[in-house]
Amino acid sequence: MARSKAMVYTCCALTLLCVVAVIVCVALLVRRKCPADTFSSAAVAADSGKCSEIGRDILQRGGSAVDGAIAALLCTSVMNPQSMGIGGGSIFTVMDNSGKVKIINSRETVPRKFKSDLLKSCPKTFQLVSGSQWIGVPGEIRGYEQAHRLYGKLPWATLFQPAIQLAREGFPIPQLYFLSLHLSFRKLYSDKDGNLLKTGDKVKFEKLAETFEMIANHGADAFYTGRIAEDLIRDIEEAGGTLTVQDLASYRVTVTDAWAVPLGEYQMYIPPPPAGGVILSLILNIMKGYGLNSASLTGEQKTLAYHRYAEALKFANGLKKRIHQQFGSEEARKFTEDSFADHIRSLISSDKAHDPQYYNITPYLDSMGTTHVSVLAEDGSAVSVTSTINHIFGSKVFSPNTGVILNNELSDFCGRVDDIFPGEQPPSSMAPTVLKSQSKTLVIGSTGGSMITTGIASTLMNHLWFGKSLKEAIASPVVFVDSQNALKFEPNFDKNVIEALKALGHHQETASNFYNVVNAVEKEDGCICAVSDARKLGQAAGY
Repeated sequence: MARSKAMVYTCCALTLLCVVAVIVCVALLVRRKCPADTFSSAAVAADSGKCSEIGRDILQRGGSAVDGAIAALLCTSVMNPQSMGIGGGSIFTVMDNSGKVKIINSRETVPRKFKSDLLKSCPKTFQLVSGSQWIGVPGEIRGYEQAHRLYGKLPWATLFQPAIQLAREGFPIPQLYFLSLHLSFRKLYSDKDGNLLKTGDKVKFEKLAETFEMIANHGADAFYTGRIAEDLIRDIEEAGGTLTVQDLASYRVTVTDAWAVPLGEYQMYIPPPPAGGVILSLILNIMKGYGLNSASLTGEQKTLAYHRYAEALKFANGLKKRIHQQFGSEEARKFTEDSFADHIRSLISSDKAHDPQYYNITPYLDSMGTTHVSVLAEDGSAVSVTSTINHIFGSKVFSPNTGVILNNELSDFCGRVDDIFPGEQPPSSMAPTVLKSQSKTLVIGSTGGSMITTGIASTLMNHLWFGKSLKEAIASPVVFVDSQNALKFEPNFDKNVIEALKALGHHQETASNFYNVVNAVEKEDGCICAVSDARKLGQAAGY
């Protein structure tokens, strides 16, 4: 009897081992199916390969998607300080592993004191706006604090260590720096003899490293209420700015539910106003009604598709002035509904463009800059976060006592509002987005100021409807419709389509630079594709 029981147990154990072996083999076979340039567990897409790797390393150490995003952002503030930093603000779209999506908004705010005639000094045409009068209250570090409090796994200080080391020990200057280096920062990028450093030379930000270390060791309060706050405000005051220690101490982050918009098989999660998610959803909702597919890029169909797309962008521009913080959220939600997109689509003529007033366009300033990080963690959680100091090098005000570069975010009110109020957040094109279906997750966002929604919409159209791979979709040349209703085409855009659009009445202008940079991570069939836009020489990382 005992022997027969032993045989039964042995057979059961062997059967169980066989089942486990089969499961392991199947899992390995499934992993082998993933193409060589994809990942099986997690990935990070930031502006630089180094920052993507730092985010990936944090994930591999057991960090959450938020942990990886924060570490990658801190790295970016060192590697690409012309785009973002702790003197700016950010918007996080965070999906936890249960599928719930929250927005963490730490965008800058209007200080208690500001020049009463500030909006009268807005430039009439686009230009880099500099000066201390445009500085908003920085929210970046409070945003990291809130995101980490809600979703972090690793200790706060751990997330700062890679950026501290990078800033203290130095790194080779990326090629992009000197395309955008402002005279205000020549000293920062010069050697001890005053000679301007060159691409590839090593640069260090030791004062910024000290600031990071203090925040790492003492928490976000060190930036908002401690010695850093006092030093920062003193430097801003010396530059003629109006921020006070009270402004910093009273800054608050907002946490809300994401807005969900149906898009084919996906639910698309976007941040509400003052972010640009509503504009993005309107463009895509208009275009999805045309039943686009790969055949839409052939012959005359391609011209028609891009004509309708340009018209959708013009109507979206016409709404920008109406979507800001003072605008009721329930009213703004109507712009994300299919019925509103159907109405706009009925106004689009297939055979001609119209005069600017037809789209209800009011002039506003185009802007540029920012950075974006997309993260997908092993547990299925995701982060799409866009961060900015607004224009390149922000306000051009540098705090020598803290190593912080200050934003010029208040210029985003120019042409959008008639009055501003203390505590108000300026309108933004930032639209960190997560798309989720039963079997797929797509984490996407863009930089480039007013080009942000263009970059994301163009990528999603090319990928979801035109059948291009994620890498091909991001690389596809874009057409941007500026605030003056002019079409600007990226180099290598189809010349035949350009001429056909001009024949339909579209006005073309030449763009000196394109700043749209899309970073995205997508999971499909157990394989993760991560793409950092080659326009900024980016590279993704994963495992």
